[in-house]
Amino acid sequence: MYSRWQITAKFLRYFLGSSNGKGHGTHSPFIFHFISKVLNDSSHYPAYDTVESLRNHLLGDKTMLAIDDLGAGSAVSKTSRRTVGNIARRSAKPRKLGQLLFRMVKEYQPQTSIELGTSLGLTTCYLSLAKQDARVITMEGAREVAAVARKNFREAGIKNIQLEEGNFDTVLKDILDGLSSVDFAFIDGNHRQEPTERYFRELLPKIHNDSIIVFDDIHWSREMEAAWHTIRTHPQVRCSIDLFFSGLVFFREEFREKQHFSIRF
Repeated sequence: MYSRWQITAKFLRYFLGSSNGKGHGTHSPFIFHFISKVLNDSSHYPAYDTVESLRNHLLGDKTMLAIDDLGAGSAVSKTSRRTVGNIARRSAKPRKLGQLLFRMVKEYQPQTSIELGTSLGLTTCYLSLAKQDARVITMEGAREVAAVARKNFREAGIKNIQLEEGNFDTVLKDILDGLSSVDFAFIDGNHRQEPTERYFRELLPKIHNDSIIVFDDIHWSREMEAAWHTIRTHPQVRCSIDLFFSGLVFFREEFREKQHFSIRF
């Protein structure tokens, strides 16, 4: 993992070298639409209040949980203990990203979405509430964290989420074997190069022209930057967007030549 000052320096270079985030000068109609209608949609949706109210509740929860760490830096499973509030504060995805995922699902209407890394379920709720007749499959490696997420879904009255517990290395393959296609995927777990690239390869047979994959923390470490480079340069990826904290890849055939954008967000 990069140090705080290294990430700050990288963000400054990204900011100075990226497009202004308004879509001006963007020749692709698809990307201009994404920037103007999705990235910069300032509407306030009722789902925002639902999820952020849940976040505020979790921030004050002092319940202690056992955390089975199967992700970056863990050659073997390690267990630590953290409060729900600490996880909500330090591990849950920020409101800005969750609401962007909500707007993407609302705009592109995926019927089947996959999430690697449920945590307490905040981003899962955003994915679910954006299209409540869709199927959202989310995966979490820490059993006690998954139990809290299930409780959150139940109390929010959300019924279209399927939560699977276990190591992504085995759970993802089993899930994909039962699906004909994946329309949307959010990858936020095991932040190492080899697993991230492997999850991408496993998803590829289920991807179609309109599929979207979002990778979180693409500049978190040298390994994640290497994985992001491998992914965005893959022949099946026709377009990629670097938002610094997250990377988006598209497979649309309308991009006859591969395109890559860095956009301020």
